[in-house]
Amino acid sequence: MIRSEYSNEMYQAMGPATHRIEVPRFTRPPEPIGSAPGENGGRPMQNDDETSGTPTVHLFGGPYISIGDAHLAVPEGSKRLLAFVALRRGRVERRHAAGALWPEGSDDRAAGNLRSALWRLRGAGIEVLGSDKWSLNLLDGVAVDVHRLNTWADRVISGRTTLGDLELLDLEADALDLLPGWYDDWTILERERLRQRVLHALEAQSRILSAVGRHADAVEVALASLKAEPLRESAQRALIEAYLCEGNRVDAHRTLVSYQVLLARELGVAPSADLIRLVHNARQHRDGRSGTSLRLMPKA
Repeated sequence: MIRSEYSNEMYQAMGPATHRIEVPRFTRPPEPIGSAPGENGGRPMQNDDETSGTPTVHLFGGPYISIGDAHLAVPEGSKRLLAFVALRRGRVERRHAAGALWPEGSDDRAAGNLRSALWRLRGAGIEVLGSDKWSLNLLDGVAVDVHRLNTWADRVISGRTTLGDLELLDLEADALDLLPGWYDDWTILERERLRQRVLHALEAQSRILSAVGRHADAVEVALASLKAEPLRESAQRALIEAYLCEGNRVDAHRTLVSYQVLLARELGVAPSADLIRLVHNARQHRDGRSGTSLRLMPKA
């Protein structure tokens, strides 16, 4: 294991509220679903599945299906059924799916709506769902963009980061909103769960990038998290820490002042004392050095 250590001066500048950044030993990146071994670096949200001919269900910006270079439009009456099953990794009882998707009306009517949705999918040439008398499931080999992103976030947050996981996400802030405009309870809960998971992962990724000396990338990732949720203090903190790690105290101070103004205007509150102390201590640190960088040392 490699530990990233600040210099003693940098710890004094950051104060007790800042934590050491633990950098995991990087392992061989996992292969995404549908790719041959060694074809890629395991980057999150990459589209190797599309070029390999593996069917992929896209729920960000969808639902739609991609197979190779072809994009297949999902019939309107089948979108909610496809999304409901795709968000689950196992089998789904037909009765449960029908009741959740068509809660109004009788059980027989809901079951009929489910059969119609399945028929429309197959009529459009979309063969990604399997079904029997009792249950529904994604067919083996079908990839889902949400699962890929969630797996990446799990690795980064849990400290099992790979080299490929440090690649920057090609993901706009509004793309973090899963199935926007859908207001079913199951959609709202999953949207918020995934959003929080990805934001935590972006903040962790920013700190890891700082630890390995990729300061520009660390700032960019922190800004992506901040763009998605400007009022989130942990995102503001990730950006401030990224600036301090590369020695840019002025940028860190400017970020704090902007955040103070934003919080006062929107919520009538102030940033936490820990965040204020983090920047204040850095401003008080004066030793004539042009900047302090992160250095990697063997763990003692």
